[in-house]
Amino acid sequence: MTKLKTTFICQQCGAQAVKWAGRCPSCGTWNSLVEELIETPLHATVAAASVTPTALTDVAVDETARFSTGIGELDRVLGGGLVAGSVTLLGGEPGVGKSTLLLSMADRLSAVGSRVLYVSGEESVRQTKLRAMRLGLGDSSVQLLAQANLAAVAEAMRKTEAQVVVVDSIQVIESDELSSSPGSISQVRSCAHALTRLAKTSGCALFLVGHITKEGYLAGPKVLEHLVDTVLYFEGEPTSGFRILRTTKNRFGQTDELGVFHMMAEGLVEVSNPSELFLSDRSEGTPGCMVTVSQEGSRPLLVEIQALTNPCVMGLPRRRTTGVDVHRLSMLLAVLERRLGLRTLAQQDVFVSSLGGVRVIEPACDLAIAVAIASSLKERASVRGDVAIGEVGLTGEVRPVVNLAQRLHEAKRVGFRRCFVAATKHPLRVDGIDVVGVRHLHEAVSRTLES
Repeated sequence: MTKLKTTFICQQCGAQAVKWAGRCPSCGTWNSLVEELIETPLHATVAAASVTPTALTDVAVDETARFSTGIGELDRVLGGGLVAGSVTLLGGEPGVGKSTLLLSMADRLSAVGSRVLYVSGEESVRQTKLRAMRLGLGDSSVQLLAQANLAAVAEAMRKTEAQVVVVDSIQVIESDELSSSPGSISQVRSCAHALTRLAKTSGCALFLVGHITKEGYLAGPKVLEHLVDTVLYFEGEPTSGFRILRTTKNRFGQTDELGVFHMMAEGLVEVSNPSELFLSDRSEGTPGCMVTVSQEGSRPLLVEIQALTNPCVMGLPRRRTTGVDVHRLSMLLAVLERRLGLRTLAQQDVFVSSLGGVRVIEPACDLAIAVAIASSLKERASVRGDVAIGEVGLTGEVRPVVNLAQRLHEAKRVGFRRCFVAATKHPLRVDGIDVVGVRHLHEAVSRTLES
């Protein structure tokens, strides 16, 4: 027999409360507590088992066997391919291309003989077939299942003995053992745990599609991200054809890897050389532009930074960014005003953007952002073949960055001829590109904007 217990669970962090409150007592999020009915046994017993620890030196470790998904950019983000028994959570905005990516992966895996099961809880089999036809995958041998019941999905996984399973999405899967509605905290947690356990025991690679909240986080309890082995985010601006696939957690590889796709009429197309694509439409002699090299995981990526300054007419100057941290921008503006004497920035609206939908989050891009702002303010364009790589401190000094050699080789490969970096005692030299060392932001601005 069971009894019903009423509790309130935070949709953001999964914390429980005995009564409703406007603000979660754990994470502080407003209006996130949702009432849930939990069924608990009247007499819960715990069976004691003998447990014998194993010495770390006695644990035998075999090299993790991977197999390719057939999509090079997805393999890069996963760390080299899929691992049997792994569980991957893929999140993204509605319409960004999550289902398109996974359906294309399923088709390529089935084409090489892998048994693939595609579970669609939100669409019928006919709707999935129509999407496959639009992508040119109408003759695929992927097994389709339109089902949202957890027991039915688990039974299909056992019957088909699938090597790869895609569940789209985890928020619509429901268990008959719980009385709460699909998408609730308890349902998402219980269903994800059951599917993860089944994938681990059967050895199949499992993909779970997750919804995104309006704040940009994966919907459901935070424990959902802790359960899985890999967490991927699929990003892209609605007005841009580029799609960025990022990894924020990976138990089988390094994090912060990046995959780039281009959304076309026939579906997602891999972009194996995003640096050249992002810089293909650069205009020459335009103030407010500077190129930098951002390190995304193991991939150096050239990004164009554009800045625009305009006299403020509203009384309070505006600071707007796209792909750039607005707090980092405020710091760089303060350094430019105080250390370089650009006092007019206090009366200027400043807009900074990184092109191509790439998020610039590392300090190595500080120098390019500061030079682009100074270039727009002074109405003086930098040389088209210049690149700026360096971190800017509060005193205006330019500091060195990691993986500089790899960044310089990528800039040279794309065709850049001069790179401004932090001056060091042992400067790095790369054939084919002029490496210019600068110690202060004032020196960097004057040399990049010299006639």
